[in-house]
Amino acid sequence: MDDPQFQYVQGQSRPGFPSLLADYEAQSLAAVAAGPCALDQRYGPAERQTFDFFPARGSAHGTLAYFHAGYWQSRDKSTFRFIAPAFADIGMNVALVNYPLCPTVSLPALVVAASACVRPIRHLANEGVTDALPLFLVGHSAGAHIAIELALADAHADTKGRTIDGVIAMSGIFDLAPLVETSLNDKLQLDAASAAACSPLHRVRAHAAPILVVVGEEETPAFIDQSHRLHEAWSDAGNRSALHLAPRADHFSLLQHFASPGDPLFEEVNCLIASAGRRRAA
Repeated sequence: MDDPQFQYVQGQSRPGFPSLLADYEAQSLAAVAAGPCALDQRYGPAERQTFDFFPARGSAHGTLAYFHAGYWQSRDKSTFRFIAPAFADIGMNVALVNYPLCPTVSLPALVVAASACVRPIRHLANEGVTDALPLFLVGHSAGAHIAIELALADAHADTKGRTIDGVIAMSGIFDLAPLVETSLNDKLQLDAASAAACSPLHRVRAHAAPILVVVGEEETPAFIDQSHRLHEAWSDAGNRSALHLAPRADHFSLLQHFASPGDPLFEEVNCLIASAGRRRAA
């Protein structure tokens, strides 16, 4: 792990990524055509402060808010709408969130902007519902970092003010120090001090939501290490954490596992959702 540029950039790439992402986009178009969905719901004044909302089919028993990949500087929620149908079919609302990108905003400002989506998503999900539905944050890559940041901020709220019931953090970066020496930093514009301040791994605390930490078996050692370290830190702080190493999965094929009913990862996500329901009922 001595070469951050390889571990976080070149080494994560696969020749099949362009065709895989094109397939995701085709599936996402099909998901919108099949509906129902409400696209580009606004949650703030910035151009990219929008989310797509796919309601649960049948009676809803929870909501997933999904933050996409792109190293905080690229990609769009529209590529990842394909994940929604599998979860809508099991009674979950799915919101896919866009957020401002670096270097238009700083990374701390990006996280603050993304956090504003929580209340509007909960409001839309809970229309016509007697009891507020549990909310789960799902993040992939940079999105996993955002989801963990929001979960830690939520942990500071008193019990009645908490809004997040669980987090699925997939292929995330939680210690940003290695990125300072990579080409990713051209847009992130981090130095050692700001990278440390933006690293949730160093701020894990008790009373945070349960998490499922996920990483692909075929990702670089640095990405696998980041997930192990977050899982250990979350557990050491007294929080619930489970770690899932997905076999034969790389950084983007991992999403196929996530959105495929019957896959072990899909079933682990279901277990996290079910356990939150049991805690609420207790």
